[in-house]
Amino acid sequence: MSAGGAGQAIARRVLTPDRLSIGLTLPLMPSGQAMVDAIEQRRLARLADDAGFRALWIRDVPLNSRDYPDPIGHLDPWSWLGALAVETSRTALISGAIVLTLRHPLHIAKAAASVSTLSEGRFILGLGSGDRPPEFAAFGENVAERRRLFADHWQVVAKALGSPQRVVPDRREADSPEFQLRPQPPEPVPLLAVGSGGQSVNWIARNAIGWMTYHREPAQQLDRYRMWRTAVEQSVPGKFRGFGEAMRLDLDADPGAPATPIDLGYRAGRDALVEVLDALRGMGVHHVSLNLRLEERPADAIIEELATHVLPHFHQS
Repeated sequence: MSAGGAGQAIARRVLTPDRLSIGLTLPLMPSGQAMVDAIEQRRLARLADDAGFRALWIRDVPLNSRDYPDPIGHLDPWSWLGALAVETSRTALISGAIVLTLRHPLHIAKAAASVSTLSEGRFILGLGSGDRPPEFAAFGENVAERRRLFADHWQVVAKALGSPQRVVPDRREADSPEFQLRPQPPEPVPLLAVGSGGQSVNWIARNAIGWMTYHREPAQQLDRYRMWRTAVEQSVPGKFRGFGEAMRLDLDADPGAPATPIDLGYRAGRDALVEVLDALRGMGVHHVSLNLRLEERPADAIIEELATHVLPHFHQS
């Protein structure tokens, strides 16, 4: 299925031509903390929803190990997304990203349809391929098959969530019935590529509403965006496909503090942050998901400052 659902309302709120939207990555926790306080995270999600952030991003980390740099015991993404569907009312909910290679695609489609229904169409299904060989082994998969699994599973998910809907069984017996996927969400669930999944940018342009990647140095990111625009023009001429990045942010309490690069993002005061985001908008970036560092300031204060002094520069009524 091609990305025919790119015109859906929730996709347009997150990915809009010539505009930049801003989201947050959950959970919001200080680095080094491993246990998620679910009640606190639900409260912060409501706060972000009320503050006007356009998206809340949820990661899929099936297993933890001592050699994995993220110590957080992330909640199961589908349970977490179901909770957020009823805790929030406006913001898009985006999986960033469901590990498509380690889950059966029909289970993914069923869960995505359920979250979309619970959230009244506010869900965007971000899909990634995973990249940790030991985790593939734990699930009985070969990491060398990652590229093929991603492409094959994507097509099964896309058909099951598309319009018209088509469930593609792994194996069909002689007397197999025609299956349907229920519930049927209000609209086809938009599919977003998070990372490349081992696919070409032309494949992504044909199959996804957009491409989400990690933060890079501006000149390098501009080259990547130009590559993306070329792929879109070649593969789906006349169609819009979004481009976004995940950025780590250490928001300085001094509004005038300059932007200083850190790993995968910046430490900056709010004035410099607006300049950074405005430059990204001018470059062609349509969405930035902020991963907040909370070592020096509480999440509430940062959310309030961003909502008051940063979001109004980019979010239209």
